[in-house]
Formats: sequence, C-alpha cells, structure tokens
Amino acid sequence: MIWVIGSTGMLGAEFTRLLQKNKIQHVGTSSQVDARDFKALKAFANNWETENYLAAHKNGSPSRIQWIVNCSAYTAVEKAQSDQEAARALNVDAARNIARAAREIGAKLIHISTDYVFDGSANSPYKESDAKRPLGVYGQTKSDGEDEIQKAMTQYFIFRTSWLYGFDRPNFVYTMAKLMDSKEEIKVVNDQIGSPTFTADLAEAMLATIKSVQKAGTDIFSKEGIPYGIYHFTNAGETSWHGFALEIQRLLKKRKLIQNDCRVLPCSTAEYGAKVERPAYSVLSKEKIQAALKIKIPKWQDSLERFIKDERFKIPL
Repeated sequence: MIWVIGSTGMLGAEFTRLLQKNKIQHVGTSSQVDARDFKALKAFANNWETENYLAAHKNGSPSRIQWIVNCSAYTAVEKAQSDQEAARALNVDAARNIARAAREIGAKLIHISTDYVFDGSANSPYKESDAKRPLGVYGQTKSDGEDEIQKAMTQYFIFRTSWLYGFDRPNFVYTMAKLMDSKEEIKVVNDQIGSPTFTADLAEAMLATIKSVQKAGTDIFSKEGIPYGIYHFTNAGETSWHGFALEIQRLLKKRKLIQNDCRVLPCSTAEYGAKVERPAYSVLSKEKIQAALKIKIPKWQDSLERFIKDERFKIPL
C-alpha cells in the first residue's frame, strides 16, 4: 500500500496515474491532510489502516501503509525569499513530520528534492556525495528538509531532480508554448545550464525503486534491492533555458501546434533581471541511479517530444 502525499501536484498526479496503470494499491492526499501537522499525518495513517483492515484482510492485500511518497513542496523560488516561514514549514517541518510518521508506522519513504541544494559553481555533473551549498531560501529549505529526513529515519530514498515539467501544473514548457503562440519576440536566459526532466520518467524511476526494494524483501532468490539513500534523477543531457526553449519551439512547429514565427532570443540572467540567485550549472550525475536500477535514462530531447506528442498536451489559453 502506497500513500502519495501531494497527489494532485504535477509529479504526484503523474505518479498516481502510474500506480493506477499498474493496479497498485494506493491512496492520495493533498490539502485534506496537512503535512505540517504531525498529529494529522499519524491520524490519517491510523484511520486508513483501521477502516480498511477488514476489506484488505479479506482480499489478501496488505492493510498497512508500506510506503509514503512525498511529492509535496513549496516550489516558488522567488516568493520563498519573502515568504520564508511558509517555505520552511512545507520544505523542512513537513519533511520532518512525514519522515517521523513513516518511521513510526513502519513505512519506507520516497522524498523529492532539488538541484538547488547546490550553488552551481561546478563545471561537471554533481554527484550525490558532493557538498551542498544552497542558494537562497528555497534551496536552503530543501537542503534542510533532506537533513531532517536523514536524522529521522534510515529507510528513505531522496530523489534530487531539476527543471521538472509535466501535464498537471504550469511549467516552463507550457509557458513557452503560450508565449511562442502569441508573441513576436521573447527573451530566454542562456547562462544557466541544467537538465530538463519529464515527470513520467521520474515517476517510472520512483516505481522501479519501490519494486526493487519489495522484490529484495520477498524473493529469496533475488539480489539485494537498491540501497537506501540519496539519488539524482533527471533526463539525460544538458542545455540552457534558451536551448530548451528553442527545442520546444522546434517540436511545436513540427507538430503544427503553433503557426506564429516568434523570435526566441538569448539573454543573460542579469539582463533578465531575476530577483533570486540561481545555480549557473546544476547538471546532476545519474551514474548512481543507473547502476542501482540498471536503467537507461531517456535523453531530454526525446522525453520532451513524447510530452508534446501526447494527446494530453494542450497549449494554455
């Protein structure tokens, strides 16, 4: 049984669809259970197990929550600077509460973190073992949230990801598509380098992790499952925001989703006037996750094309 916290968010909704597709027992919560309140988390877990015990026992399904997958977070990078209390409550306090709740009910945890725990001064992909040096309130609170989880429990997976996009919430791809369809010219930053990530690919890696652990725990002939700890997952390759935008435009035109000939011009972060310092280089090494799960991670260009080709993709009005 998997409990998805933040199940209506961009990643949470994608992961929930994947669980449904695979017919895996799960329950999702969003605002109805406040993760900032430890008692509310424990009460939900206890109530769910009590209410579902008889039905689960009858059909042979496990009645207890075996996994908590935390897809909730405060992600407004610039707003976090002036809304530090709210950012800390969601990214630190809630992370600690969820980890405590998971430990107390005997569940394992998957938690989503970010490339913003690094300062972007590197010139080669960051490894999980590299020292954290977060920029700004958002990065600091996500880093502190990781620390709280590590203090609270041992059976956890922290997935750091970057430049996430998907079907269920506003994101860079949707924003660019709308602007390209309506503007004559837009400027996009070209001095920040990272790796775009499709929620569907991250969700698959998360589910593969759960299956690996479950198999190792139940199949005496299997090899050891993926070790607990911190992992990086993004799509393969790297680009700038400007390069990302140009590829979005190319694919939109290829699919005949836009007719407008918008000029996509490069600009520096300073020219753009960002209010918060962001990592100039935030590419994450995927060697650890690839070796542990024995997977091949799709190139960001291929995943972007899958996203735009999907019938669910619609340019916002």
